[in-house]
Amino acid sequence: MIDDASRDGRLNIDGLLADRGTEIIVCCGSGGVGKTTTAAALALRAAEQGRRVCVLTIDPARRLAQSMGLTELDNSPRPVPGVSGEGSLHAMMLDMKRTFDEVVEQHATPEKAAQILANPFYVALSSSFAGTQEYMAMEKLGQLHAESVADERRWDLIVVDTPPSRSALDFLDAPERLSSLLDGRFIKLLLFPAKGPARLLTAGLGIVTSALNKVLGAQFLTDLQTFIAAFDTLFGGFRQRAETTYALLQAPETAFLVIAAPEPAAMREAAYFVERLAGEKMPLSGLVVNRVHEDDASGVTAPAAESAAARLQGGDATDQMTSDLLTVRAERLRVGAREGRQRRTFTAAHPSVATVSVAALSGDVHDLDALREIGRLLAG
Repeated sequence: MIDDASRDGRLNIDGLLADRGTEIIVCCGSGGVGKTTTAAALALRAAEQGRRVCVLTIDPARRLAQSMGLTELDNSPRPVPGVSGEGSLHAMMLDMKRTFDEVVEQHATPEKAAQILANPFYVALSSSFAGTQEYMAMEKLGQLHAESVADERRWDLIVVDTPPSRSALDFLDAPERLSSLLDGRFIKLLLFPAKGPARLLTAGLGIVTSALNKVLGAQFLTDLQTFIAAFDTLFGGFRQRAETTYALLQAPETAFLVIAAPEPAAMREAAYFVERLAGEKMPLSGLVVNRVHEDDASGVTAPAAESAAARLQGGDATDQMTSDLLTVRAERLRVGAREGRQRRTFTAAHPSVATVSVAALSGDVHDLDALREIGRLLAG
């Protein structure tokens, strides 16, 4: 990671992107704070500065595809047209089930893979089980990094956009949760009820299994046992790859950026992410605060603007228009002051975290030019 990550407490985005030692950037934060837009803007700026970039989004809203002029994104990296300079940019959106299927097909024999893919329990697990999306995000990140290394650095930078909720850090816990599901004592007893000390529990387990049969149906337990038996040989590989990717996230080549908006709830979530990342020993580069209304540098206050607006009320058309503009200005000043307090409170609690603020744009981000503007604002 670069030593010059900040300048007087300000996050040095261009320094981060230019450092060839930075190979992965992970954008995390709560929902609705602009993670997808930030990830796309960072990826585009890095590509136009000469990096070979792949950006991975987990946002099902497909905003990334739209902003990059693509009709759709899927589980394979697609080249983004219109990128200037000598770099390159590919983009993709995680398909949770397709990634899970690919892992099974890659690491099991054709016969066993067919058996697993057709199993109803696997279909439910790979489609909707809590934590599967985060786990598959780790799998896909690991795959992209491995492909890059094997292909002589096909990409020298991977930008990851995490799920749009507080669970954005659940990918740190996902391997352990999946391990607990597939490696739990009860699952093992279902699979091997008569081995070793478990022989003593056979009678009691039979009663429990009988009760579960009545509640869940005999076919459910049969499907579960068949799935566990078929999946057992793959499980060690899942855990090993997850541990490898977790180590990759902790490596100096990775940079975490916490994305927030200047609102009380979002800044509290940002503080949670910062503290969680520190607890997990993840390399945090800094905080990006999006959609900021800056404090007015002219010294005009909201009460002064409101007072001037009131004096112009009831005048001619020009006075009325000026009054309306002053009223809007007063509200923006109040918002800017409130947001400034939120950012100062965060900085006081986390003085070592470098930050950068991105001014609110007048419209939505829907093309490469708008992403370039976001990139310029990020870089200051």
